[in-house]
Amino acid sequence: MKILMVTPYVPYPPSSGGQIRTFNLLKHLSQSNEITLVALYKNQKEKDYYSYLKNFCKKIYLCQRPEKPWVFKNILPHIPKTNTPIVLVEQTIEYNVYKHFVNSLPFYLRMLVYFDIDIIKLRYWERFYWKKANIVVAVSSPDEKIIKNEEEEIKTSVIPNGAGDEMIVLSLEKKDLKKPVVFFQGNFFWLQNVEAAKFLINKIYPLLIKNNPNINVVIAGQNAGKIGEVNFKKIKIVDISSDDTQKVKKLFREADLFIAPIFGPGGTRLKILAAMGSGIPVISTETGVEGLDVTNNSHVLTAKSPSQFVEKIENILRDKRNYEKIRSNALSLVKNKYQWQGIANKLETVYKNL
Repeated sequence: MKILMVTPYVPYPPSSGGQIRTFNLLKHLSQSNEITLVALYKNQKEKDYYSYLKNFCKKIYLCQRPEKPWVFKNILPHIPKTNTPIVLVEQTIEYNVYKHFVNSLPFYLRMLVYFDIDIIKLRYWERFYWKKANIVVAVSSPDEKIIKNEEEEIKTSVIPNGAGDEMIVLSLEKKDLKKPVVFFQGNFFWLQNVEAAKFLINKIYPLLIKNNPNINVVIAGQNAGKIGEVNFKKIKIVDISSDDTQKVKKLFREADLFIAPIFGPGGTRLKILAAMGSGIPVISTETGVEGLDVTNNSHVLTAKSPSQFVEKIENILRDKRNYEKIRSNALSLVKNKYQWQGIANKLETVYKNL
């Protein structure tokens, strides 16, 4: 097949959720298809990745973003009518994410600023472009359900995210839990990750450290300065550059628990899959693991309140058998269901059936 892949970013290095998904699908789809990539870039440095992406693409067109790229009157003249089937991939439902952000604001701000208008506009334009596509691909069943509820006639499919090939361990290494490392990783350009990091620092950690003085916390990711000042000695904030994938891998390998107090909706969490593939147990919210084929107390542990997170952390660190069960089940699930080669094969089937 000849596939035209259009992305609002350069899909390398695979540092953010969208880039990770696009790059891995691009890499695996290129094995049996001819791909032309059109990608937008923000700064000149991103053009340096052309030579690497050329390994997977027949042609590449890197286009600099204009100052006002998403003004409708600027876009419309450049979108020709075509009979070529269009697949629109929704990596998250943007209006739903923005609505969560608005709801997290103080009440007086919501009253002073008409955020609802922005939500209505986002919802309108998302639905508009869903209807332009031959099929809309969601990354989780909950997201597909939202799309169907909005536009019942739209044809949809679910193609999930996966764990990066480089993140999946061949076997589980022995962990020394005497001085455990609790880890959270995310791209802090995203509100949901900042929200999760602050919840871990300000709500969970003060309760956790009371009875567990040997626990260390590492929070890492791009734009880590967004987290703000941290006054606890045993919380380490690590800022990671967008092209330092080896640093991310190293931090996952060194961790003993992955804590993800995520409360914002949307997509499937690549960070959760990375932790499961790295062989460390995950404790998250129900929202954090939503859309993944996981079972609480089997593949992951879920919690709601700070005290519940602390209880789950303490229990699993004490119960070595349960610790090994959770990480083993999670790794098996990732290997069986969330590897990019199998996911790319599913997407290729969607293309062929158009």
